[in-house]
Amino acid sequence: MGSKPTQKAPKSRKEQRHDNATAASTPKLTSADLRKRIFDYIAQQGNNSFNYKQVAFAIDATTPAARRATEAILSTMAFDGDLIEQGPGAYKAPERDSVAMGTFVRRANGKNFVVTEPDGETLLVAERNSMHALNGDKVRVIVAARRRGVEPEAEVIEIVEEKDQTFIGTLRVDRLYATLQTDSRYLATDIIIPRQKLKGGKTGDKALVRITSWPEDEKCPTGEVVDILGASGDNTTEMHAILAEFGLPYRYPKNVEAAANRIDAGITPEVVAARVDMRDVTTFTIDPKDAKDFDDALSFRSLPNGNYEVGVHIADVTHYVHPDTIIDREAQQRATSVYLVDRTIPMLPEHLSNGICSLRPDEDKLTFSCIFEMDDKARVINSQICRTVTRSNRRFTYEEAQEVIETGKGDYADEILKLDALAKILRAERFANGSVEFERAEVRFEIDPKGHPVSVYFKESKDANKLIEEFMLLANKTVATVIGKPAGKNKPKAFVYRVHDMPDPGKLADLSKIARTFGFKVKETGSSREVNRSINRMLKDVKGRGEENFLSTLAIRSMAKAVYTTQNIGHYGLAFDFYTHFTSPIRRYPDMMVHRLLDRYLASGRSVNVQKLEDQCKHSSDMEQLATNAERASIKYKQVEYMGDHLGEVYSGVISGVTEWGLYVELDDNMCEGLVPVRDLPGDYYDLDESNYSLVGRRTGARYRLGDKVKVQVARCDLPKKMLDFALLDDEGNPYAPRTGKAKHQEHGRGSKKKNPKGRTRKK
Repeated sequence: MGSKPTQKAPKSRKEQRHDNATAASTPKLTSADLRKRIFDYIAQQGNNSFNYKQVAFAIDATTPAARRATEAILSTMAFDGDLIEQGPGAYKAPERDSVAMGTFVRRANGKNFVVTEPDGETLLVAERNSMHALNGDKVRVIVAARRRGVEPEAEVIEIVEEKDQTFIGTLRVDRLYATLQTDSRYLATDIIIPRQKLKGGKTGDKALVRITSWPEDEKCPTGEVVDILGASGDNTTEMHAILAEFGLPYRYPKNVEAAANRIDAGITPEVVAARVDMRDVTTFTIDPKDAKDFDDALSFRSLPNGNYEVGVHIADVTHYVHPDTIIDREAQQRATSVYLVDRTIPMLPEHLSNGICSLRPDEDKLTFSCIFEMDDKARVINSQICRTVTRSNRRFTYEEAQEVIETGKGDYADEILKLDALAKILRAERFANGSVEFERAEVRFEIDPKGHPVSVYFKESKDANKLIEEFMLLANKTVATVIGKPAGKNKPKAFVYRVHDMPDPGKLADLSKIARTFGFKVKETGSSREVNRSINRMLKDVKGRGEENFLSTLAIRSMAKAVYTTQNIGHYGLAFDFYTHFTSPIRRYPDMMVHRLLDRYLASGRSVNVQKLEDQCKHSSDMEQLATNAERASIKYKQVEYMGDHLGEVYSGVISGVTEWGLYVELDDNMCEGLVPVRDLPGDYYDLDESNYSLVGRRTGARYRLGDKVKVQVARCDLPKKMLDFALLDDEGNPYAPRTGKAKHQEHGRGSKKKNPKGRTRKK
């Protein structure tokens, strides 16, 4: 039998471009080839001048047509400001660095740009000048000469490093080929897929597709199916699509699960003997009612001296998951569990996360603990960090613990009431020291068996939630302080900190200025304690007033994002000098890192490599942000799905966002958010007033501002794109009359179209 011919792998985009360049060395040159060669020639000329004949000779544009094209390109470049024309037909390069490296950012609305290195300048890149670079590609660009009143632009001349990426969309399969209609905000075009690259996909399937080539003379890229997610519209398919959109895993590798299933709890007498045995101390967990991974528990007992012993016990995950094993590598890559509306995608296999590591009641468990001796005023007299064995006596939901706090009756009422009293003292002291008090209800959905949302409810933080929060904060702060501020003359060792930088000064100044217009004083300078106290005072005083949403939203937006790093700058929002994450190793990899570092340093081990640790911190921060984005996307999907059952209904709401393309409105009843497109605003044309978070009518001066109360009607629901549009109503609940007149106005609403100078229509 003859050997079966091997199938060639599809060429990458880089290989495709190399083939194009090789083909361009023949006498026939494309316009794109000529333009690149001209740029390369100009880059070598310094301050010398040249004419089109010199350029044509230098770039081997030997045919009459190529010479004419060269002359035309030089003339166009001079008109665009890329060249200076010293005299008729004599050109020179502008006196500046015209070549830069950067990261390409592609947008589905055509407003592509590149962020240059190392200065972070943002330069527009027209689609014709993009070389079809994809979002995240590292590119080399030619920077156009600046012209007064015109935003700086750039042209991609080389894609230096391609970012591996995939796209989600719905397949349409025709006789000769298929297309993927993408849901991506980073790609405006469909992807062409050869039928032999479909992996069995059919029309209507949701698919994950990788681009394999995108020739410069083609409008659409070509790709191949990586995975078929299922039928479009199916709940599980759509949730997996959200995960895939953000590059998050939606299946657990079977070999990792198999490795986890081979792990035994292994609580032998030898293991117990090496730990502090606290199984006889009253211990319980307090968690959400649907939780399965209980990674923290509290113990409580009164001491003979009148003080109290409070134990914060954390699942000892690293006893079971060892460094550089298959389970550890998977957990490190995921970095966090992901919580979508209707499901949890765990960082660890369920045998660990819901099984032997979870602090389930009436089971012996291995834990890593912070044990505090506290007096009646919640002062910490002594503390100890150690490995323990514990046994939970009771699993409380937050609702059950809250009932005990409110009624004073129920299981372990004495212990819960004392812990609640201590937690309230800790909380009051924290705010007195400058911690910021943000409290905002979270939207949750009741889901039917098919995954369809049937009702909306709010999750609010009550005393039971705050009880757990305060003792977790205390444990995290204590662990970070022990390592970050060692006793005596010992130097701190490399560690994982959870840090929160100071607010952006400009945003804080905006908040202060706008708060003054409502009669509130927010300090924009001074110590962090003074600034945060003024913010807390405003948040307290504005409760129940019409501007509450407006000012509280501005306050939140003025804050930086918390991240993981080895460089401790403290936690601004909590007003802690030292803070880490120690209390959730089942769902966060940085907590596992902290457990391992603690184990090493408490045994007098040497400091670990800082750079390697910092790289792991950055990866964890990045994955945390992706997980947050995916969670928000799943909430948005369910909001649109839920409101699809309420088309035409009228709601009151508050303006939660102001952009050049319209007003975002959050409904009072269910916190669902939708857009009132600027094109639908009544009676005028509106411009964005960024400094005052408003849209302002050009003629009437009518103003719509962040935080304003409005009445809207549910107008459109686009579930695949997770878009919800509202129509603004007047005070009587009637639709506004449409705008009239022939005034021309470029609108910024989604889906609007405009004519380019050549008359072709392109999507905005």
